[in-house]
Amino acid sequence: MSDADLIKLYSGRILALAADMPATEPLEAPMIVARKRSPLCGSTVTVALDVEDGRISRYSQDVKACALGQASAAVSGRAMIGRTRDEVAAARDGLRAMLKDGGPVPGPPFEGFEVLEPARDYRNRHASILLALDATVEAMDQLAEAGQPAQ
Repeated sequence: MSDADLIKLYSGRILALAADMPATEPLEAPMIVARKRSPLCGSTVTVALDVEDGRISRYSQDVKACALGQASAAVSGRAMIGRTRDEVAAARDGLRAMLKDGGPVPGPPFEGFEVLEPARDYRNRHASILLALDATVEAMDQLAEAGQPAQ
């Protein structure tokens, strides 16, 4: 990767998002906690959440990732309250399609992922970018498996 590629990839906006991470205050007694790790780079995201009436009512994230993973978690973390499992999965699937297949940027309420479009060419970063959404979907799936209404 050239210096110009790195500058393009780690733009000022990405670094600003990474520095302004929302939802980092740990939740006391959350309904569920899920952790996802990217085996390629070692990035991890742990989410804790509560669900009421099928929607996320409380959300917290602990993000140990590169600036791209942090930026993605910042965008998604701002939108999590009030989301259903299907909305989070749609955002994850849309972000994956944007990165891997050149698909469109996910729309509201998950606006802001366009900042990660330059990462399309860096497949080794995709897993880290998807971690926060993957962990949230996993947490909601675990709740559903336990008989909680997470759909």
